[in-house]
Order: sequence, then structure tokens, then C-alpha cells
Amino acid sequence: MLTNGCAREAVEKYGDMLYRICLVMLKNSADAEDAVQETFIKYVQRTTAFDSEGHEKAWLITVATNKCRDMLRYRQRHKTEREELLQGYFIEQHDSGILEALSELDEKYRIILVLFYVEGYKIDQISEITGVSVSAVKMRLSRGRKLLKEKYRKEYIVA
Repeated sequence: MLTNGCAREAVEKYGDMLYRICLVMLKNSADAEDAVQETFIKYVQRTTAFDSEGHEKAWLITVATNKCRDMLRYRQRHKTEREELLQGYFIEQHDSGILEALSELDEKYRIILVLFYVEGYKIDQISEITGVSVSAVKMRLSRGRKLLKEKYRKEYIVA
């Protein structure tokens, strides 16, 4: 088990990044907070050391995205609130629409776009984190850009 100091450092260093990723994936701040919290619980319970800071960060992102996927699967099986209500919590009126368009993309595109554009990962690193091939990451990045562009244009034209 890790010491409280290591865990506190990790939370300060990676907490905001993980929260942003989880928020984009889950479209709900409470669920995003839960996913991040459970990620750090796993982090504290981990008994082996990381090879590097990059390995630690990649591990945290992988655990957080897996937790988000689990939560999304649970949501699909156990519908409790209408999706429109969740959208209201996630997007505020003064946003440019890009976040809303991003949140409407399929999860497989959304996570690739967030890791590439928001977190600055390279394609090969994203492949390693997500467990999909480099060519699949490139395809999803390209397709995600196109879908985002289409959705954003529709939002902009309608508004």
C-alpha cells in the first residue's frame, strides 16, 4: 500500500485531469467525482511501484476510463433519469457548444479526442492507454473530428 503522502501528491497532480476525462465521458459531475474517487482508491490499494511518472499517469487514465465505461454500462441497464436532465447539469448556456457537441459523440471517439487534444497524448500513447491499435486510434481521431465538426456546426447554425 502507498503512503498518504504519495496519494495526496497523485490527487493534486492528476485529479483535475482525471475529473475532466470522466466528466466528458459520463456527462455528469457527481458520477465523474465518483469515478475519480474510485480510481484513487485503487491507486492507494496498489502494492507495486510504477516504472515512471508516465506509467503512473497512463495507469490512472486507464483505470478511470474503465470505471467510466462500467458506469455507462450500468446506466444503460438501469435507466433512472432522462438524458436531457443530465445534459442540463453538464452544459451551461454560455458554453460555446463545443463541449455539448463533444459530449454527444460516441464514447470511443470522445475519449480519443480528449486524450489527444486536452491531455496532449500522442497517438501511440493513446493506443497503449485505450488498448486499441494505432491505426484504430488514427481512424477514431479522424472520424471523431469529422463528427465533432458536423455536430458543432449544427449547434452553431441552430443557435
